[in-house]
Formats: sequence, C-alpha cells, structure tokens
Amino acid sequence: MSRDSDAQLPGDEALPGTLPEPLRAELIAFRRDLHMHPELGNQEFRTTAAIKARLEKAGLAPRVLDTGTGLICDVGSRSGDPRPMLALRADIDALPIPDTKAGVPYRSTVPDRAHACGHDIHTTSVLGAGLVLAELDRQGLLPRPVRLIFQPAEEVLPGGAPDTIASGALEGVGRIIGVHCDPKVDVGRIGLRVGAITSACDRLEVSLDGPGGHTARPHLTTDLVTAASKVATEVPALLARRVDARSGLAVTWGRLEAGHACNVIPQHAELSGTVRCLDLAAWREAPDLVHAAIDEVAGMHGAKTVINYVRGVPPVVNDAAVIDLLAGAMTARRGSYAIEDTEQSLGGEDFSWYLEHVPGAMARLGVRTPGDTARLDLHRGDFDADEEAITVAVELFTASALLDGNHP
Repeated sequence: MSRDSDAQLPGDEALPGTLPEPLRAELIAFRRDLHMHPELGNQEFRTTAAIKARLEKAGLAPRVLDTGTGLICDVGSRSGDPRPMLALRADIDALPIPDTKAGVPYRSTVPDRAHACGHDIHTTSVLGAGLVLAELDRQGLLPRPVRLIFQPAEEVLPGGAPDTIASGALEGVGRIIGVHCDPKVDVGRIGLRVGAITSACDRLEVSLDGPGGHTARPHLTTDLVTAASKVATEVPALLARRVDARSGLAVTWGRLEAGHACNVIPQHAELSGTVRCLDLAAWREAPDLVHAAIDEVAGMHGAKTVINYVRGVPPVVNDAAVIDLLAGAMTARRGSYAIEDTEQSLGGEDFSWYLEHVPGAMARLGVRTPGDTARLDLHRGDFDADEEAITVAVELFTASALLDGNHP
C-alpha cells in the first residue's frame, strides 16, 4: 500500500518504527494461533501465557494482572523522567459463539468460541508495537516509556477494565489509546471522532409476579402476560418522552418468557435486555428513569416488579488532543488520506472506564479488504479481518508513542 511520506522528528530525522517483514510474518502467525484458540473473559490463560512468553523473549518484564489473566508491561526505562507514560490497550477475550468461517486454516478449534470481534487483531497489534518499541529503546530511540495493557473480559459487563485499573494499569499513565476493528472501513484507513464514539450499555433484568389464574377469568387476577407485553412495548416509548431525544436512550429487549400452558395465566414473567445511551449525562440518570417507567407500566396492570439494573459501561468519549495525536501519527505513516470521520456507535466498550481516569481515544481500525462486498459484521461467526490491519495498527501505535514521547 502506498504511503505519502515518512513522519518527521525534531531535526527533520525520519520517524523510525515501521514494521519489519520478519516480524510482520511472525505477528500474522501469532494472530492466527490466537484465532484458533479463543478464550472467554477471565479464562484467557493460554492467551496470557503466549503474550507473556513473547514479551519475555524480547527482554521485557510483563506482569500478570491480579485477576490471573491479562497483563501489563512497560517498554523503556523511566530514568528519572517524571512525565506520564502513554498506554496502548488491547482486549484479549473472545465471544461464546461458533466460528462459521469456511476455507481458512485458522478457524477456531474450540466449539462455540470465536474471536468474532477482532480482539485477536487488537492483541497482536499491541504486542507488535511493544516489540518494535523495545527494539527502538535498545537503539536509544524511544523518548519516553510506553505501557502495554492486555486486558481480559471486555465482553463481560461491566468489562475487565475496572479490575485492570485496580491492578495498577494506569499508575504513571497520562494518556491511553486503543483501536477497534471496523469491517465497514477499508484496511489501511482509520476512523476518528472527537467526543463520544461509542454508547453506554447496561443490562436490564425484570421479573413480574402475580397470583396467576384461569384464562377464562382474567378479571379476577393479574393478567401477567399482558403486563409483560405492555412493559416490553410501552417502557421504551415512555422513556423516549422523558429524556432529551438527542441522548439516544433506548431500551431493547432480547428475552421475554411467561407461562407454560395456553389456558393458565402465569404467576411469573421475565424480561431482559439492554439499555443504551449516547450521552454520558443521560446515562447517569438512566437507572432511576428506567426503574420509574417499569414500575409505572407494570403497576397499571397490577404486577409486582423486581428490577435488576446492572451497570455496564459509559460511552467512550475521545479526547480532542489525543485524537490529534492519532491523526498526526496516521498522517505521518500513511498520509492524511488514510483518515476518515466516523460516526458514534450504539455499541458499548469498556475502554470507557480508562477515560474516567485519564484522557485518551479509540480509533476505528479498517479491516475490510478493499473491494470486498461480503459485508461482514462484528459478533458474527463468519467475521474475519484483512491481516494487513495488524501492520497498520502497529505503525499507528509506534508513531503515536514516538510523537507523544517527543512532546514536552
């Protein structure tokens, strides 16, 4: 893929840190090995061991997190430099779905497990960046230490980020960056956005109870099926009138269960779904709003409610200065043509928890082969990525580290 020009360091020296071909080939093999052996959140023991072994081979000293999976590793010596580090974050877990790809040698070997969200690409990219930066450090070309964060359990609400932070991942860190695979963006390009780039996502579980009865006499009991259906349809509509429409607060149900016989009004019904929100302020108000709406609708039909509102993740809100850093790094490596604007997604990402502590930004990493019309999407068993994305991400990360390190 063509490049515009090399980045420049002070003094008009070309920016180092491109990915050498032997390491590129090794990283592709590493990614394929991860893809064949996916592990769910907080179970990533093999993945953690593989990352640790490769970092140690490079002379680094990774530390496994207190939770037993995931690890952090610093590249470079602080040597009295008081300036905070830049952190590069990757998530390492897979999804509990089958890999349905055909005709690829690296298809998952684990039943009902797949790297269908691209975390194997994220992990390999941060690993590759760490190896390149370690070599630059040996040459005296790394201006400031960089922290690598390999985080477990991103797919498990509220995510593995809070535990990772509790393990000390952000101590000494001033900024953090990450990427997320985007199958709508061609490989060789990234999508950037200042402000919210993902949405908040919480889990909602509702139990409805009543005395039950005969379907011939619904007037003598609580018609729990009707109550459950009203909660399912009217709560989202009610919420839409109680918050600013620009907040994007939305309840979407994924499960509704009630009853076992056609002539028996049940005593119990359950609904579960997600609450998503585009706006951070509205997300903070969402639990009270959702509780009130459910109680109001269920109460109109005489149903008793038990609501389990599980906090998930806030929106990822990209810092403008860190977006400028990513834009400068990508322009340096591949030219400004390789950057495109991206929209806010309704998906959730626990990268947001880091941004509650330090400024940072997440870029969308193009993984679609140019001209491909397959329209693959995340969280599908047939998801795959153009592996050139690993090279792009490594060079984005290394350029960001060098440009940030040379900033006063």
